[in-house]
Amino acid sequence: MHIWSAITESTQKPMDYSTFFLLFSSLFTFIYVLTISGRRNSRLPPGPYPFPIIGSLLKLSDKPHRSLASLSKRYGPLMSLKLGSRTTIVVSSPDIAKEFFHTHDISFSGRTIPDVAQIVDHDKYSLAWLPTGDQWRRLRRITREYLFSVQRLDDSEFLRQAKVQELLNHVDTCCRNKKAVNIGAVAFTTTLNILSKYMFSVDFGQYDNVSSQEFKEAVMALMELAGRPNLADFFPILKPFDPQGLVRRGNVYGKKLMTIIDRIIDRRLQSRSSSSINNDVLDSLLDAMHKDVSAFSRDEMRHLFYVLFIAGTDTTSSTLEWAMAELIRNPEKMAIARSEILKSMQNDNEIVQETHISQLPYLRAVIKETLRLHPPVPLLVPRKAIHDVEVHGFIVPKNAQILCNVWAMGRDPNIWSDTEMFMPERFLEVNIDYKGQDYEFIPFGVGRRICPGLNIAHRMLHVMLGSLIHKFDWKLEGNIRAQDMDMEEKFGLTLPRKVPLIAIPVKL
Repeated sequence: MHIWSAITESTQKPMDYSTFFLLFSSLFTFIYVLTISGRRNSRLPPGPYPFPIIGSLLKLSDKPHRSLASLSKRYGPLMSLKLGSRTTIVVSSPDIAKEFFHTHDISFSGRTIPDVAQIVDHDKYSLAWLPTGDQWRRLRRITREYLFSVQRLDDSEFLRQAKVQELLNHVDTCCRNKKAVNIGAVAFTTTLNILSKYMFSVDFGQYDNVSSQEFKEAVMALMELAGRPNLADFFPILKPFDPQGLVRRGNVYGKKLMTIIDRIIDRRLQSRSSSSINNDVLDSLLDAMHKDVSAFSRDEMRHLFYVLFIAGTDTTSSTLEWAMAELIRNPEKMAIARSEILKSMQNDNEIVQETHISQLPYLRAVIKETLRLHPPVPLLVPRKAIHDVEVHGFIVPKNAQILCNVWAMGRDPNIWSDTEMFMPERFLEVNIDYKGQDYEFIPFGVGRRICPGLNIAHRMLHVMLGSLIHKFDWKLEGNIRAQDMDMEEKFGLTLPRKVPLIAIPVKL
């Protein structure tokens, strides 16, 4: 199923298809004239010639990162397409990525804002979508200082360790009961609780599926909606009509999320009046807001929490699930990683801690190799050109959408050998990291728009994965052979597994 059929399948009534496409045919005649004439008179990078109205949408499958990688083999690592009425530039090589996001980082620091990002006015306050002006810089500084500074993360290590221990306790219970574990689901719950405890001193998720988990359900629903192809993004003229109802449904969950966040803030304000101190992120931000109201508003605080939960939970849990899948599929790699962990431990009762990460080069290589093969955001979050820019003799026009295909770069045979193989050893031989300096490996982005939560994600991923393979061996449910495991991905806001990884823990 390619992207056009995915769009039409997700289109919801009340507007019937005949009326819907009649509207399309009349509106898009005008769009087509602008689209084609604009392309013929510009110096855009090479790319497939667009069809009338829909541009090159038919060139994309339900896995656009793969389709764009194939097209780039024909048209080159700097390619242009018309996706509906939107000019899109696709970057697929480290050299071009460096030109865009280092040499011209300011010029390409804008954001293409999808329709669903405007749910609950999120685009007006969010670090993820704001232009890189004064408000964005202020929020970035606050995020760096109050959430993800090295000192702040070091001081809260005990909290993350406690949440990982709860994960291990849950897995141990499943082990004793010979019950299979949904790896992605338990990783999501652990990540959600780490973030909610860190920010609010409360747990938002439970490992049993019976308990009410309102916040978790809202986060997952918003991520699912954000991952759907949206006609209004390809044809902005349709935004007021919300033809698929994605914004309408998203607002329901977005308001629910904001209501929960507001409730927590209000309770904290009441408890602070009685001198009750939690010393969590919320307390720190309220202190900052009290000192200088102009520096940080309540709306900015609410939306900061909103984006951190949306962006931080699924990406981390998806990466951990892929890492576990690759290790189960490659038991000799699992054995090497486990042996390294055991050697670093002082005694049998010790557990993996963040201080061990620097002593575990193979475990770090496993995470890097997982991110190479399965980047959590395969096209990164789209950027936008804020004015015309000349790159390699071509013009990237103002307002063009910029996609960086890090999935394709991770499988480029000019950069990596045996691209489809899971080989953590490759990262033991080279000094390559994902912190924005090595453009062949930028799963967390790069430049001004690099992921602000990179450091906490780094800590969570290594400790969670190390803990799961240190204490347990794993076998697939139903005696499925590891070689027969389904390794297909499902494209969305992130790149989750198409089939969830369900495995039975075996105590070592």
